[in-house]
Amino acid sequence: MKKKSLCLNAALAAGLMIVSGAAVADYPDKPIRMIVPYVAGGAADITARVLAAQMSLELGGTIVVENKPGANGMIGTDMVAKSAPDGYTLLLDASGPLVVNPSLYQKTPYDPVKDFAPISQITSYQYVLVVPEQSSIHGLDELIAAAKEKPGAMTYGSAGIGAGGHLAGELLAMQTKTELSHIPYKGNAQALTDVLGGQLSFTFDTVVTATPYLRTGKLRGYAVSGPHRAEGLPDIPTMQELGYKDFVVTQFQGLLAPAGTDPKIIAKLHDAAVRAAKHPEVVRKLATDGGNEIVAGAPEAFAQQIREDLLRYRQLIQNAHVKAE
Repeated sequence: MKKKSLCLNAALAAGLMIVSGAAVADYPDKPIRMIVPYVAGGAADITARVLAAQMSLELGGTIVVENKPGANGMIGTDMVAKSAPDGYTLLLDASGPLVVNPSLYQKTPYDPVKDFAPISQITSYQYVLVVPEQSSIHGLDELIAAAKEKPGAMTYGSAGIGAGGHLAGELLAMQTKTELSHIPYKGNAQALTDVLGGQLSFTFDTVVTATPYLRTGKLRGYAVSGPHRAEGLPDIPTMQELGYKDFVVTQFQGLLAPAGTDPKIIAKLHDAAVRAAKHPEVVRKLATDGGNEIVAGAPEAFAQQIREDLLRYRQLIQNAHVKAE
């Protein structure tokens, strides 16, 4: 009897493997949803739509982008965390919901490590410290000197509490032992408008949005926040080059699935995502014109990046005493 039971179990297991293999071979056999936890037209939305269009061709299926904004990206992110792990609901997310919010808020409705299966980090981007053309500040050293002379008088704006530009400013204040006044806005465009108009002393703006104004002279840039110089701004040094060795503030955009998704489906999606991200037209739209760095890394590398950024931003937020709005 025991022998028959063992044989039956083995047969059932073999049958399940065959069914699973067939399912993966046929995947996708219906449209895939790619959830973006932000409004349409933003950076993550643009990345998602460019990537989805090319991935659809690579997979031979259809990927439909859906925007689910709200709660600083947590609504859409949580939706995917609680979706069926069948490969038909994906998440194109950014650093905010995955590595900043869990450090900024006492509780998030999802675990950024346990509730997702990373597929690939698609892009990385950094910020550039800029002042308006009419500013009397002509270098990072002058900005720091002015901040030390009049604590709190130097103002900078960002897209809101916990935004990359805000955290870059907090890190600058900590490393230079200065007091800088942060002005949160509802979006990056508003902060950029006020720095252009001279209402703000400076800001850390994304490279892609600041570059046109740097080229026309309406802004002057003195440092970038990443570990290496921005491809489109080769003459602007990194904060590390200027002596701030531990200064790194970068953000990512990446593709994830709900935890528990079949590893073979993850592998298939990863291969399609990498081919799509390296396609010349995608590189042109996201990197050459979009100011991003194409990463297209392995799932394990993306998972490691999430863990490292969680630790880095948690330490920064705690040390700078940043509180959510």
